[in-house]
Amino acid sequence: MIKRLDASELIFKIIAYVLLTIFAILCLYPFVYAVSSAISGEEAVNAGRVILLPIDPQFKAFQYTFSLKEFWLCYSNTLFLTLFGTIFSMAVSMLGAYALSKTRLPFGRTLNFLLVFTMWFSAGLFATKLNYDNSREIFHNIGILDDKWLVVIAMGVNAYNIILLRNGFAGVPKEIEEAALVDGANEFQIANKVYFPMSKATIATVALFYGISRWNGYFWAAQVMSDQNQFPLQVYIKNFLTANTNVDSRPTYDGFSVDSLFYCLIVCAIIPIIIIYPFIQKYFAAGVNLGGVKE
Repeated sequence: MIKRLDASELIFKIIAYVLLTIFAILCLYPFVYAVSSAISGEEAVNAGRVILLPIDPQFKAFQYTFSLKEFWLCYSNTLFLTLFGTIFSMAVSMLGAYALSKTRLPFGRTLNFLLVFTMWFSAGLFATKLNYDNSREIFHNIGILDDKWLVVIAMGVNAYNIILLRNGFAGVPKEIEEAALVDGANEFQIANKVYFPMSKATIATVALFYGISRWNGYFWAAQVMSDQNQFPLQVYIKNFLTANTNVDSRPTYDGFSVDSLFYCLIVCAIIPIIIIYPFIQKYFAAGVNLGGVKE
């Protein structure tokens, strides 16, 4: 039997759906505009006639971008930073969160307080820069000269993500752990066979957070990397935009506008996130709810 809504509930639902639709359109429009500008003709882009749909479609900007050796080098650097950065961050965060979720951990309350304290009072840019500089010196002393590993390891974890994982692990029934202990399982076996499989939603959500952060990472990569061959894609795009913002000295291309090239680079940078997100979207809401609330 279908429940009939009273007038107030019906009005609320209509307003909510209208507002959500408007918000979704506002979020989607910049991406649609970027794609349309990337594939529109030179004259239409330069004249500012592209509003929503592409005008005089062409794909010369994408063909030119895909022919750039620097683009693929920086793209591979970004894949490296995202893959190994996410793996390292997840490994450290999961082990730390598992330990902090245990009430029997010595000084556990103090350690949890110190973790949260770093969210309230950040060390700031200067201390972070010193951390990177000192870490680089240590890496160079042991023979690691690739600064990509510096970006991967030096700032490997996020306090908020550890808290999400910790709360997710704390929600696992204690009876299951006790049964595993009776069967002779050690801490690593309990974590790997019990806690991690039962917290897939939270783990997937935090992995998404780390992955997006690594993929979009720009500031510290630009600060600590001096070799252009090690730049990630975001730094490459920023440098490309900065070098071509002067109207008088902008380069000209055959059949497409330099603005189309800008938007083409932006679209190429966001496509992997769009492809991956639908596969883990189903875990997102459940992961935040499980990790963000602790009874």
